[in-house]
Amino acid sequence: MIIQKLIKKVFDVREGEFKVSLLMLSYIFLIIAVLLIIKPTVNALFLSELGVEQLPYAFLWVSIAAVISSFFYSKALAKFSLHKIVKFTLIISVSVLMGLGILLKLGIVSGWLLYFFYVWVAIYAVLSASQFWVLANLVYNVREAKRLFGFIGSGAILGGIFGGYLTSILAPLIGNENLIFLAAFLLLTCIPLLNRIWKSRVKKLGKFKEKKRTATIPERPLKLIRQSKHLTYIALIIAVSVLVAKLVDYLFSDFAAAAITDADELTSFFAFWFSTFNLLSLVIQLFFTHRIVGIWGVGFSLLLLPLGIFGGSLLFIILPELSAVVVIKAMDGILKQSVNKSATELLTLPLPFDLKNRTKSFIDVVVDSIATGIAGFLLIFVVRGLDLPSFYIAILIIVLVALWLYFILQVRKEYYKTFRNNLELITERIGKTNKRVKRTSVIAGMRAVFKNGTEGQILFMLEKLMEINDKRFENDVQELLSHPSTKVRTAAIQNLYFLNSSTVVTEISDLLNTDDEALTLATLEYLLLHAEKNSKMVYDRYLDHDNPQIATAALYCLAREAHDNNSLKQSYDLKNRIKKEITKLKSADNHKNNLTILIKTIGASNIPEFYPFISDHFNNEDSTIVLTAIEASGKTMHPAFIPDLIDFLPNKLFRTQTIDSLKNYGSNILVVLAATIRQRSAPLETCRFIPMVIKSFKTQECVHTLFQLLEDTDLGIRLETIRALSDIRKTNPELRFNRNKVVTQIFEECKLYHHTLSAMHTQIIISYRNRKKSRKEISDQERDARTSLLDLLERRLDAGLERIFKLLGLRYQQKDVEIAYEGLLSNKQEAQTNAIEFLDNLLTGELKRKLLPIIEDSALEISSEEELRKIKHKIPTEIECFQSLLQGKDQRIKLAVLYLIKYQKDKKYLAMAEEETKSVDLKIRTFAKDAVEALQGLP
Repeated sequence: MIIQKLIKKVFDVREGEFKVSLLMLSYIFLIIAVLLIIKPTVNALFLSELGVEQLPYAFLWVSIAAVISSFFYSKALAKFSLHKIVKFTLIISVSVLMGLGILLKLGIVSGWLLYFFYVWVAIYAVLSASQFWVLANLVYNVREAKRLFGFIGSGAILGGIFGGYLTSILAPLIGNENLIFLAAFLLLTCIPLLNRIWKSRVKKLGKFKEKKRTATIPERPLKLIRQSKHLTYIALIIAVSVLVAKLVDYLFSDFAAAAITDADELTSFFAFWFSTFNLLSLVIQLFFTHRIVGIWGVGFSLLLLPLGIFGGSLLFIILPELSAVVVIKAMDGILKQSVNKSATELLTLPLPFDLKNRTKSFIDVVVDSIATGIAGFLLIFVVRGLDLPSFYIAILIIVLVALWLYFILQVRKEYYKTFRNNLELITERIGKTNKRVKRTSVIAGMRAVFKNGTEGQILFMLEKLMEINDKRFENDVQELLSHPSTKVRTAAIQNLYFLNSSTVVTEISDLLNTDDEALTLATLEYLLLHAEKNSKMVYDRYLDHDNPQIATAALYCLAREAHDNNSLKQSYDLKNRIKKEITKLKSADNHKNNLTILIKTIGASNIPEFYPFISDHFNNEDSTIVLTAIEASGKTMHPAFIPDLIDFLPNKLFRTQTIDSLKNYGSNILVVLAATIRQRSAPLETCRFIPMVIKSFKTQECVHTLFQLLEDTDLGIRLETIRALSDIRKTNPELRFNRNKVVTQIFEECKLYHHTLSAMHTQIIISYRNRKKSRKEISDQERDARTSLLDLLERRLDAGLERIFKLLGLRYQQKDVEIAYEGLLSNKQEAQTNAIEFLDNLLTGELKRKLLPIIEDSALEISSEEELRKIKHKIPTEIECFQSLLQGKDQRIKLAVLYLIKYQKDKKYLAMAEEETKSVDLKIRTFAKDAVEALQGLP
């Protein structure tokens, strides 16, 4: 109990979180401990049996295997539950370890088997850690993760230290084969730990929350990296650092294998130094990293690792012995995970958070793997191929370090440029340009903004600080609590929620006594951070506060904190408190503000029995309450709300919030949205807005979903789908658009456009001829009906032309197509002619042959007999025109045709109208019956 209280106090582990956090810490402890047992063991076996000469080939195989496994792993993650994937990985890993142990006992581990086990250990190192952090994102929400990842992450460091030292002690005593069996046993215990973690937290999430929290592989990250100089230099720095690390590994392995010939002793040697490096890295991280990065800045901190390796390499050139190689390896092993890691995190600070997320896994896995492969090639073809001594490897390392230093200098320039541009952009947006941030260290630069920046600049920097949670800025942020801007004070207290876990700031009472709801909420969330230190002060004082705004805000904060924490819900009786608030509201007269916060509370509480309360307010007379209910329903991610939310889409007032709420369900909702359109689960007019929701995801998955909707029979849905695809390509050109499908769809649209144009020409000709006839021959009702049909056909042609050109924008450069489209719509004959000429040069093959004649015909302004003669295609008769239009799927066109037939007073259309009386559409049946009655009544 004493240890539990100490952990809760030091790491801010809340009530209901200790058990699952301890399970997570134990899980990563065992995973990394196993890694530090098997890595030195397999490395030692490989070097003892095959020699260091084969190590470069192993690097190559690791590179190839990492890229391939990453590809298949991402596919599996999209198809199967993470629980099944992780469990399968653990079972396979245990089986591989048992197999290795048995083979070692039998003494038949050699040749390709050693290659296999060496590559497998490398893949295990990447895959096991990656799976753990994906699991952690499922177990914890964002707020919990920021508080607890430091605690559970310490399990990895402890596991590394424990596993390495255990191996160094046991290897000479029990031998490598028994160490492998021990590792298999330790890894086997991870399976029941995984099952308990999954059952206690993840299983309760539901499919939408689980899918949303599971990391996905981003689309075409290489293109995003190439578009940003800042990211390009970061990727190059990481690539060169990995390349140097592999060369250092080779030197370390070479000299160690030469000095220690016994495999068990070599295992002990590797394990000791791996653990020692981990331990020293931890000490530097805890006591020196913040001081180094804070005082000297990101640029100097980035230089320490390459300069350390450079110094070690010079020492090796002077003294080419194992001790000098250990120094080089120590520089790499100690500084990489401490000072260099923190500096690299700060280096990405000015970049958009979404951009970092979409490129991080690619840089960590693919760039790392490619660099490993290049290291293998260099060692094979340069060092071994030219039979160069180890001295030249040190020279190669020094050359690469020089390149590394060049990239660091370049990325510093890009960092300052990005940093300055972001701040200046924000300043310009609010119409001020008098405050600029000088070029200085990142820490000093941020502090300068907090002290002298504009409101926009300060808010931008506070948002960035939320990404790194650097406690060095605690005092700077605390000073912002007296800033005149309410938005700044709110953002400051939100940052202190994560930066300050030891003392409650004195300005709390002033911050609470404000009419600003966001500031009140942020302040109370901060207070809840200190609930473990003084729970009576927080809960008794604020949950039952005399001020209803503070009391309901405190309840909302509690609901957010207890969202996935049943223990916390029960401890503070959250369910009964919500019930009491609902009862209070029913008897209150003016309760709008309290109702708003209560709806938000229910949305955050994760207590489904209260969800009908949210639904009841979808029809509230006050639009603010309705918007709050829409927002809250999205926060719940409960499937029952999806149909209700979709029904709000046609309402412009609620549309933006509705799209945000539906998007909050995560990518799993794309299947539901597509099914809603296909099955017409919502009214047709509502379905036409669904592509807007799908578009908001801007992922490859949403592009795939939209391509499926191109096959829909409703032209309105098709138009909105094509507009959505066009918008996505503008903002996310890195996504893939299937050109073959696009061309096929253009042909379909051309065919439809041709039929519509023919029908239009038929009606124009008849309308033109009817002008010469008297009212006795042509009634006013018939003229009006034909005019209505012509208007509909014209609108359909306009929409059809837009669909064709939007699709062309998916096949060719969008700007080129937009220029041609604007020219074609112009009232000037010259612009239309130039547009057609431009398209003649742009289009190719079958697309050009089919599309150009249609575009040329569409440009004709038919107002005379002379213009009519210019039409190249065959113009159908009116009966053929009606048959074609009635065979289509456009309800409004069908209704207009039947309405025209009704007033044409010509029995030749009777059979056509009778056929439509069998339609499943009620409106069409009604119009058809009216037409039949009118025609049957003729003499």
